[in-house]
Amino acid sequence: MGRKKKKILLENVLIADAGAKGKSISRLENGLVLFVEGAVPGDVCDVLVHKKRRSFLEGKPVKFHSYSEKRREAKCEHFGLCGGCKWQFMAYEHQLDYKQKEVVDALSRIGGIELPEVSPILKCENEFNYRNKMDFAFTNRRWITDEESKNGEEIKDRNGAGFRVAGFWDKVINLNECHLQAEPSNAIRKAARDYAIKHELDFFDIAEKEGFLRALTLRMSSTGEIMALFQFFYEDKAKREGLLNYIHEQFPEITSLLYTINDKGNESIFDLNIITYAGEDCIYEEMEGLKFKIGPKSFYQTNSKQAYELYKVARDFADIQKDDIVYDLYTGTGTIAQFVSKNALKVIGVESVPEAIEAAKENAKNNGIDNCKFYVGDMKEVFTENFIRSNGRPDVVITDPPRDGMHKNVIGQLLDVGAKKIVYVSCNPATQARDLALMTEHYTVTKVQPVDMFPQTHHVENVVLLERK
Repeated sequence: MGRKKKKILLENVLIADAGAKGKSISRLENGLVLFVEGAVPGDVCDVLVHKKRRSFLEGKPVKFHSYSEKRREAKCEHFGLCGGCKWQFMAYEHQLDYKQKEVVDALSRIGGIELPEVSPILKCENEFNYRNKMDFAFTNRRWITDEESKNGEEIKDRNGAGFRVAGFWDKVINLNECHLQAEPSNAIRKAARDYAIKHELDFFDIAEKEGFLRALTLRMSSTGEIMALFQFFYEDKAKREGLLNYIHEQFPEITSLLYTINDKGNESIFDLNIITYAGEDCIYEEMEGLKFKIGPKSFYQTNSKQAYELYKVARDFADIQKDDIVYDLYTGTGTIAQFVSKNALKVIGVESVPEAIEAAKENAKNNGIDNCKFYVGDMKEVFTENFIRSNGRPDVVITDPPRDGMHKNVIGQLLDVGAKKIVYVSCNPATQARDLALMTEHYTVTKVQPVDMFPQTHHVENVVLLERK
């Protein structure tokens, strides 16, 4: 038998700073960095270490000696379990301070970028109920609360609907109330859950890959439209129609009621056939009089109001002139492309999701925009010299890649193209910094604007303007 590893308890640890992924940081006397989950800068606590590496440790507080003045009481009863709002116990003004710092640190340290004065982060008007899209899982393995465990009674009802517990792929929190999406989000989820329990519908078992009711996605637009998409593991017409009819009757405000049969190992819907059960097959967002079709597979910024602020920053940075050709890379449903099109000669959008491009084309047509053209395909394969010859050399490039950033081939092509300006919108300052570092030989970073899209979390968006040297 191997020897049990001795547990390390660090006493009276001062939490000094906020770090990546919602963790806080303490720097120990021996030079090691300690990452602490569940603490706020300014807390003094005893930390039980659960991971030890050569240059760092990770742990969780087991006792607090004093609390930081930056703390506040978390609003959500599920805080600490689901992991979705890791900074909810930190006052919002301090969340903003640390997000600003993260952007500056990432660009200067990771990217080695010589920065201009960084503009103060744009705060979000709504600290809660700001998300337009939420994904919920149904489970027959719901998380058992501490209170339930203490009772010592056999727990027969294991069905639930909510979010997966942080660190557990097969456990789901049976949510009572989530504060990230406005009503009737909680009401719809709980109604579906209660109906399924009452009518003995089998909840999904992710470990055994069995069970009928699997997942629910809710989208809500700023125009008041609601989309509800149910995932079932297998077809059972009577059960399916019973649930969908009930939801349709109880929530007539749902304008798009959809379902799909998903017998895969994951809940991704991009390769599934989505069926419209009632209402329309989409909902619409609106921005400055422009309407954007949002289908079940469409990407759209999950904070509609703050997306408007983000796009205004991108447009201002681009400062597009009437004769400019603009490329919008990773265009999604063409939101940014159409948002800036009135100032440009023409806009070329590229996106890898076919459904998103179809929506972009339809949006442009419906909005009466005739100077936008959209292409579908993998960016590193589509964005080539032949593509540029066909569509014209861009004067301005706007790029809004996923969290992983841009492929090095795309960056190489951007450098070859040599646009006067590049506006880089990012949801991950670290990968943005990495990409910018590859571009600074040819471009100067002249403007930086962080934008908070996701209060209560450590996530931050950032917009950078690069101008050709």
